[in-house]
Amino acid sequence: MSWEDGFHFELPDETRAIADVARTFAQGKVLPEAARLDREHAFPQALVDEMGTLGFMGMSCPELYGGTESSTVAYCMVIEELAAACASTSIIMSAHNSLCVAPIASFGTEAQKTTYLPGLASGAQLGCFALSEPGVGSDAASLSCSVRREGDSYIVQGAKNWITNGPKADVVVLFAMQDASKGSKGVSAFVHPLDLPGVSRGKAEDKLGIRGSPTCGLTYDGVRLGKEHLLGNEGDGFRIAMQTLNGGRLGVAAQAIGIARAALRDALAYAQQRCTFGKPISQHQMIQHYLAEMITRIDAARYLTLSAAHRKDRGETYIREAAMAKLFASEAASYCADRGLQIHGGYGYVTDYPAERHLRDARITEIYEGTSEIQRLVIAGQLLKEWQG
Repeated sequence: MSWEDGFHFELPDETRAIADVARTFAQGKVLPEAARLDREHAFPQALVDEMGTLGFMGMSCPELYGGTESSTVAYCMVIEELAAACASTSIIMSAHNSLCVAPIASFGTEAQKTTYLPGLASGAQLGCFALSEPGVGSDAASLSCSVRREGDSYIVQGAKNWITNGPKADVVVLFAMQDASKGSKGVSAFVHPLDLPGVSRGKAEDKLGIRGSPTCGLTYDGVRLGKEHLLGNEGDGFRIAMQTLNGGRLGVAAQAIGIARAALRDALAYAQQRCTFGKPISQHQMIQHYLAEMITRIDAARYLTLSAAHRKDRGETYIREAAMAKLFASEAASYCADRGLQIHGGYGYVTDYPAERHLRDARITEIYEGTSEIQRLVIAGQLLKEWQG
């Protein structure tokens, strides 16, 4: 048994089998492409197609609509395996499932589920999530992208940014302010295809890391949406967004663990073949200190993440646990990537080795789907509620 096998509690055979398929695919197909995808800022279409065939693009989708309806534990294990090979590929799959498929499956009408989920679950279509805006940041209750009712239609005006999968997506879950006087209760949610008149995509962002995962802004210029595009009821948008992000945090936590694993894997390999002072650097006490810290943080992050995922699968409250997992795992990823680069020394600073890519990829996990600062507010807020309750 390898240190990468991680979670050692008893798991259903089906969950283990899914994770094994993911590891074989990730190490055999994804890992060989990771450096090229990063270097060329290339979207891994062939890998996405194969993830659709394997059922990974429909893990959050009910079987009735063509998905695999996997447990959250299995879902996190698959994301971790993908991220240990390529962070970009993992977040394409995670954002698609957590931020687009899941809210449609949870809040959509029967017609919406029938319309969107089969294509998304098969990987024939790609999904995205449009909440963030220029100038709004973490204040999701202060959206400036507006929507007004006009008969049986809704007219959307405004801009969104940082849309993961945006340049390639076919379907979007959109959030817009319908009544600013109501604050968070004035936000409504919609689901619609991205090829509607008046919707335009900005340029793909030139990012520090996860360069194979395309990101752009969206502009809505008087876009007309029918009532069939309303997700949930009017004013439900903020609640839908928060519930969606709670689940999405587990996906990012799993991604962070995978990145940390990759950093440790490469550091271990380098430390055992690089010699100084007549012996491999893995025999030097300081290097061993770094390696010990790395594996400890990885295992702790995994236990936090899968524990929160297990709570979600059991239908228990998991808001605090998901925030804790995302906070700890993302900071563990940054630590492991930083120490991994340090172990490589000067070679860690050049693109001939993957250490610098892990550091660049890790950094975003502390920002998207809720910054570390927001996670701490969520954790403290939930803790105070529990204490008072």
